Amino acid sequence: MTTASWTLRCSACDTPAPLERASLCGSCGQPLFARYTPVGRHTTLADRWDMWRYAPFMPLLAGESPVTLGEGLTPLIDAPALAQAVGVRKLWIKDEAQNPTGSFKARGMSAAVTRARAAGVPGLVVPTAGNAGAALAAYAAAAGMKVRVIAPRTTPRPILDTIDAMGAELIRIDGHIGDAGKMALAYAAETGYFAISTLREPYRVEGMKTMGFELAEQLGWRVPDVVVYPTGGGEGTVGIWKALQELAAGGWIAADRVQPQYVVAQAAGCAPIARAFDAGADKAEPWVDPVTHASGLRVPSPLGDRLVLRIMRETGGFAATATEEAIREWTRALAVATGIDAAPEDGCALSVLRDGVNSGRIRHDAEVVVFNTGSGASYRA
Repeated sequence: MTTASWTLRCSACDTPAPLERASLCGSCGQPLFARYTPVGRHTTLADRWDMWRYAPFMPLLAGESPVTLGEGLTPLIDAPALAQAVGVRKLWIKDEAQNPTGSFKARGMSAAVTRARAAGVPGLVVPTAGNAGAALAAYAAAAGMKVRVIAPRTTPRPILDTIDAMGAELIRIDGHIGDAGKMALAYAAETGYFAISTLREPYRVEGMKTMGFELAEQLGWRVPDVVVYPTGGGEGTVGIWKALQELAAGGWIAADRVQPQYVVAQAAGCAPIARAFDAGADKAEPWVDPVTHASGLRVPSPLGDRLVLRIMRETGGFAATATEEAIREWTRALAVATGIDAAPEDGCALSVLRDGVNSGRIRHDAEVVVFNTGSGASYRA
């Protein structure tokens, strides 16, 4: 595979960082980004059918093979009945449930575990609301690495069962993912394990950005009018935005239409980014007592808050919330209209889309892509 020329630098202050075992910026504490020499249209994509098709844009070293389970290249499904129901001209569902372990988290863990294996860390630890833990357990098993997963007891049982099945050390706790995050950092400091938390570790977002590459390619190297993403930690939204920036730099998509309008969907019971957006703030304050059955959205202190808020404002986007009842209603509507067994996070996204159209924040003639981030089966006991 053709590999990229890349460095690791702070997403905020541009301070450089070492390629391996890096966490947040040592100068300002913000997430790190891999930065690449622009990849031009003359570059040949890899002749393979997983997300590593985009290896020229990915953090691989020459001669290195990624840790992979066949993640990526998920379908973009036309949903005309849903488009009519929410009131837009065109609606596609990007179905991330078809990834290994049933969620988009497989992409990030494939990239993160690849880099962690190269760094020779003794093990990996992650706090999770569910799907990230299942994905890390699978990719760590594929890499022959030790892993500890720390999850709230309220995490859906099928996801916990998946973590167990992969042989990971699973620690169930009382509390939320923020509490699990503190425990993960403490365990990493004590043992030398590497903490693979959302945007604290710099390579998960590199896997997530392949959703943006695929979306552009599936649409004929162009972008839709609107992307609606159900958002907990923020790495999915950030990854898609980063991918489209990189494609534009290499001339793969038109320079006059690089980014869609980004709409962030959150549950009303845990909406730190939506609250910050409405307040005009540049960062989100922690959400006290997060409650929602869409467990992937139960993230009270998202580390990607500054980046997500900036992305929405730069693209004319917005953040909004859905009630638990609306989430259930639209999750059911999606399944009945399309046959996609979607996670409740996608019901949240569709509710926010419908409300955005009704309020005039999203045009009726818009082409919209909604991301289904996981499988509904993972949420049923």
